[in-house]
This record gives sequence, C-alpha cells and structure tokens, in this order.
Amino acid sequence: NLAKADKVHPCPKTVTYGHWKFHNDDDFEIKGGTFKGSFARSCNTAFINERTALGSDDLVDAAATLGMGVDHDLGFPAYFGQVPPPKSDTEAAADLIGQGGILASPIAMATVMASIQSGTTVVPRLIKSVKVSVPEDAPPLEAGEAAALRQMLRGVVTSGSGSLLADVPGPPVIAKTGTAEFEKDGKVLTHAWMIAAQGDLAVAVFVDEGQSGSGTAGPILE
Repeated sequence: NLAKADKVHPCPKTVTYGHWKFHNDDDFEIKGGTFKGSFARSCNTAFINERTALGSDDLVDAAATLGMGVDHDLGFPAYFGQVPPPKSDTEAAADLIGQGGILASPIAMATVMASIQSGTTVVPRLIKSVKVSVPEDAPPLEAGEAAALRQMLRGVVTSGSGSLLADVPGPPVIAKTGTAEFEKDGKVLTHAWMIAAQGDLAVAVFVDEGQSGSGTAGPILE
C-alpha cells in the first residue's frame, strides 16, 4: 500500500518484543520518516512495528506469491527456502526481517526479484526438456503489488542502502540489501545479501560471512 508507505512511520533504534530486543545496524534511527524511507535503509524496527498488521498466514502467502518457500521440480536439486508458520510471537516478529524460521537461498532470492520485476510469479527454467509451472495453490501476484514493490525497491537505489547501483547505465535498477545474523562456533556472524534487477535480468549475491549487504555483497553485484 503506497499510500501507507508514504505516511510517517516510526523507525526507532530498538524495539523489544516478547523476550527479544531487536535493533538496527549500528542502532540507527529515522525520526519523522516514512515506511518507504525505512525500507530503503533496511530499518529492522520499522518492520517489527508492523507485526500486528499481518495475519498468521500473510507472510507465508506473500513469499509463495514471489516463488519463495515453494518446492519446484526443475530437473535438478534446488532449494527455494522456507517460510514456516511462526512458533511464537517473538519468532513471528523476527520473521518480518528475514530471521526467525525463515530460510533462503540465492536461487530463491533471485526468483523473488525476478517475480517482482516481471510482475508475475517466476519459476526458473534451466533445462529445456523439463517443463516448469507455478504451483496451483500459490496466490497470484497482483500487478498493483508488483508495482508498489518495484517503486520501493527503486528507492533503495536512489536514496537507500543500494545507492552504489545508482549510476549503473541502462534501465532503472531496483535492489534490496540484507544482513542476516547466524551463530557459528559460539559466535554471532552475518550473512551478507544483495538482490537486484534491471530490465530482464535478476541477480542475487550471497556472502556466507560478511559485514553487511551493502558493504560486502553490494560491490560484488555492482
């Protein structure tokens, strides 16, 4: 809903929900900003504050609409992630920023971006002899939804964490950065992500151990 995205929306440094304190990268905050601006700068707390606006299945359905969390027979092993129903309110909040029970893969995130760019759910096809199709139970991607997402993703490039792609020649670039925490050997590390689309090309970059989406994955995608 672009009308809502342009209204003033809180992006505080931290938000405590359940038994967990969620924070933004370097605990930044945006005062008097909009959800669209928070989206462009990857404000975690702005997403957490939207938790009560979603029904129990809304996130699962939205992911399936973009081709994520749905099994596809492509003729070769491929993992399209998972978006399971949350086990608790705290996990439901974490799911909104790609943490919690959410799992992804580069092919899944490239598919998400391809679906948004094309305006219809995309299923990758790499083997000509194998026919692919969108699962019948996947909710259809509506044109208005795709247009709203493209506008917000364009804002990531023009005024947000994907600004390093602003000067890429050719059609407008849309993008989203992502920084996901995970634990390894008792240490909290971060996966660095960046996905982007331009014209008929959709790309996903994933760095297993990085600093941030924009700082680590971004230069690779550029």
